[in-house]
Amino acid sequence: MNSTSLYTDPTGRTITPNVVLITTYELGRQSFGVASAAAWLERAGATVTIQDLAVSDFDPGPIQDAQMVGFYVPMHTATRLAEQVITGVHEINEDVTICVFGLYAPINEQHLRDLGADFVLGGEVETELVSIYNRENRQARPTISLRRQSFITPDRSGMPALDKYAKLQVTPEVTRIVGYTEASRGCKHLCRHCPVVPVYNGTFVVVQPDVVLDDIRNQVRAGAQHITFGDPDFFNGPRHALRVVQRMHAEFPDLTYDVTIKVEHLRKHSHLLSELASTGCVLVTTAVESFNDDILERFDKQHTSDDLETVIGALSNAGIALNPTFVTFTPWTTLE
Repeated sequence: MNSTSLYTDPTGRTITPNVVLITTYELGRQSFGVASAAAWLERAGATVTIQDLAVSDFDPGPIQDAQMVGFYVPMHTATRLAEQVITGVHEINEDVTICVFGLYAPINEQHLRDLGADFVLGGEVETELVSIYNRENRQARPTISLRRQSFITPDRSGMPALDKYAKLQVTPEVTRIVGYTEASRGCKHLCRHCPVVPVYNGTFVVVQPDVVLDDIRNQVRAGAQHITFGDPDFFNGPRHALRVVQRMHAEFPDLTYDVTIKVEHLRKHSHLLSELASTGCVLVTTAVESFNDDILERFDKQHTSDDLETVIGALSNAGIALNPTFVTFTPWTTLE
């Protein structure tokens, strides 16, 4: 290794990092996954520095004397961008341990190992990352861990400022600074096109409300005016979800938020949409995926095009904007 190097993080602290966490892309959000991992590793005694390559350039300096480098890959695009950096890490520090963790890590395991990853982790990764940091195991543990864990408040102190990330466009003239958190992970459903399913296989994990609220408080102090909840489906646990947003609204009545909820749940729990609106929800993202009922059945989406019409009306009545997503082309897409 090179001689010990000092590094100045985004907050101005001069540190000697022994763990570097790198994220490459998360739809313009400040990452919950990386901030959570940082908190767990710091509690275990690590000195962590974070690089978000979506908003800053890659800096090889902190890697020179690091014990461990972790790459967070929650999306396909994030994985492809991380590839370009993973391959060069051992050239900077041949002794460093490389971990790749996140939703897209297990389904790309062999490819990531070929690039140089020593550990590939999915699911509830925090305890596994700490175990690797503590050198409690020399052999790679099971790629996917669904072991229940008690979350701790994410540490975002070493991350770029929130105003560096995507903003909510309220009107052509008005934007809001956006924070990001997660009140749950995984999903109870088995939609056939979904990347959550290979990792969680129909299970979901709740993040304790106190942890979610602490994370939101810290982001509000950092300037957040709107919160994106990144749960794969906010209504996997409706009571838990409502408990979180009700407490958030009571403490921060001017804070707005958006969530992701599948069409099936929007239909089933349409009576809860007014409660979302009254607590500050302005936008719901939902995986429409197709208007064709045959394709929806093949995807096992558990909704129909008629259900979608019902949901559009319910959201409109509640005053909540709809952000639909689509799988534009499939093997069953006809010219018509």
